[in-house]
Amino acid sequence: MKKSEVPQDNGRVFEKGSRELYYAVDDNGEYTTALSTGWDAKTAVQDHTMQELQERIDQAKRDVAAGKVSPIVYFMEWRRMDWQLVADYTDMWKWRVKRHAKPAVFAKLNERTLAKYAETFDISIDELRNYSGD
Repeated sequence: MKKSEVPQDNGRVFEKGSRELYYAVDDNGEYTTALSTGWDAKTAVQDHTMQELQERIDQAKRDVAAGKVSPIVYFMEWRRMDWQLVADYTDMWKWRVKRHAKPAVFAKLNERTLAKYAETFDISIDELRNYSGD
């Protein structure tokens, strides 16, 4: 895009006077940088993404409250993680993390395993153990 075409749509992300750097072509056909205050298309995509993430978090909360899944699922969504990332952070196999998402299995987890999850989600063991979806 040409430097003169860099969007200046005053996006929500840049409300406090910050700007985003873009690469553009100047009048001489050379690549240069240009600052943007936002782009409506990017804002729309970000809004949609945030809405989708919030729906996943809300669904996980309802599933925990209904006893369908363990609190691990809620905190995983809340921290915007997936099964593999949780497995990597806890140093466990992904299949094992998924197994711990079952309420009956979760209820039997020992302190050491709960501590790994609590550290991963940056919460206390009590918060993890006692979260009921409320």
